[in-house]
Amino acid sequence: MMTDSNLMPVLFLGHGSPMNAIEDNEFSRGWAAISHSLPDPKAILCISAHWETRGTQVTAMEIPRTIHDFGGFPPQLYEVQYPAPGSPELAKETVATITAAEVVLDQQWGLDHGCWSVIRHMYPNADIPVIQMSLDHYRSPLQHYELAKELSVFRKKGVLIIGSGNMVHNLGMVAWDRMNEPEFGYDWALEAGSIMKKYILSDDHRQLINYREQGEAFRMAVPTPEHYLPLLYALALKGKNDTISFLNDKAVMGSLTMTSIVIGKY
Repeated sequence: MMTDSNLMPVLFLGHGSPMNAIEDNEFSRGWAAISHSLPDPKAILCISAHWETRGTQVTAMEIPRTIHDFGGFPPQLYEVQYPAPGSPELAKETVATITAAEVVLDQQWGLDHGCWSVIRHMYPNADIPVIQMSLDHYRSPLQHYELAKELSVFRKKGVLIIGSGNMVHNLGMVAWDRMNEPEFGYDWALEAGSIMKKYILSDDHRQLINYREQGEAFRMAVPTPEHYLPLLYALALKGKNDTISFLNDKAVMGSLTMTSIVIGKY
């Protein structure tokens, strides 16, 4: 049983290209390796960059579908299914727990690639219940952060909370001609990623919440908020005694970082 001194860790995972779902590479191996060090979760609650809604929703179906929410990739990627069960019970408990917003039970969405592309490497047997919680497009970064704090009770109940996005994510600036060049990042991407990590390590969440005030490198790194906000969800759950560890801490294709974070002991 989880106690206050032994909480389930929290993850922020930089998911990058959907191809990471089917490739055996350093990033997918990193996700798999971290799962072997974690306590066995009773369920997973994922906040993915790829589910934006009006209002906050949580998946509540018994069997969530695998959503292939991307285009232009090889056929084998569209054939992937991740048949993890859902958890209507955890969904209802999430609705009852959150007071910062009215949370609606969803029966339509399922698991998008921000969720299943990383979790399938961590838990390939698909035997752990998974639910997703959406990002309300109309909430401010601070409102997302404050809402996320209310999820802390689930750390005591063996629920693994995962924010899935990318700290630096500017698709408009991707250097497709350098996609096979290891660890290539534009100066602004490396600068923003470095400053983000400094704020994370110093628990300076205020600066990260106010990312729009952090200058040109941040403006380039976070042109739209959806891939950045899952980071705030993870950081909001950090306790004062939790450790911070980084993995997959690399830039790719110039304008993306795969940096992932483990919050808590593992």
